[in-house]
Amino acid sequence: MALPASVRIVEVGPRDGLQNEKVDIGTAAKIELIDRLSRTGLRTIEATAFVSPKWVPQMADAEQVLAGITRVPGVSYPVLVPNEQGYLRARAAGATEVAVFTAASEAFNRKNTNASIAESLERFAPVLERARADGVKVRGYVSTVLGCPYQGEVPLAEVVRVARALHAMGCYEISLGDTIGVGTPGKARAMLRAVAAEVPIEALAVHFHDTYGQALANVLACLEEGVSVVDSAVSGAGGCPYAKGASGNVASEDVVYMLHGLGIATGIDLPLLAETGRWLAGLLGRETGSKVGRALQGAAAS
Repeated sequence: MALPASVRIVEVGPRDGLQNEKVDIGTAAKIELIDRLSRTGLRTIEATAFVSPKWVPQMADAEQVLAGITRVPGVSYPVLVPNEQGYLRARAAGATEVAVFTAASEAFNRKNTNASIAESLERFAPVLERARADGVKVRGYVSTVLGCPYQGEVPLAEVVRVARALHAMGCYEISLGDTIGVGTPGKARAMLRAVAAEVPIEALAVHFHDTYGQALANVLACLEEGVSVVDSAVSGAGGCPYAKGASGNVASEDVVYMLHGLGIATGIDLPLLAETGRWLAGLLGRETGSKVGRALQGAAAS
């Protein structure tokens, strides 16, 4: 299949990235991060999560973050909600798009949300019902699509079943996540093909962690299958909590550089994105996790 002419990047750094970081950069910096990202040409920036502060202390300031950002016309700012209570909080704070999350692994779902996959899908039913009535778009996440830290292999049939269920419930887009970054291009391609046989490819996105350095290769394999939505995090924010010392999300800068090199349009200002990534890395007390961010900095300095 031919590569897509354009790709939409879903920037997950402010939520998926920061919630897995040990350093809390503070509310003002989170707002500034989103505002900086809004100026890069990104069209979707996942802003925060309306989850229990007891479980995810990094997201305790969700209301303040959403109230503080400067919304740019044409940019979506989805927020993660675990259940109906989270949805109501998000709506009260002004959210116009939400995301729900479950896993393809029963063991992971129980550890992560204290519920079975079936129970988590039940929790989403009232969220999707309310969202439909409110005219709110809902995105669905399926994690552990290529492996689980607790059960190891995850049957493809389970990935397909869960993705199909979320799509049937009304999620306009399903993000397929390799949560621990164990996937390789052949497995990523096979997984995507299996899901795309049941859910339209236009409704699918991919979300690869770079734990084993395979994320870009996996993204490319899925682009070749027709995917045109890719999740990534500026500066590669968000270590993998299940693999000590492992890198987390693939860096947005590295994905955009590859896409532009393939002649695929993103609408993103790469130097500005890389600058934002280096700024965030400074707040986190380390070097940027983006190879492109480091290379551009080196080129500018020489």
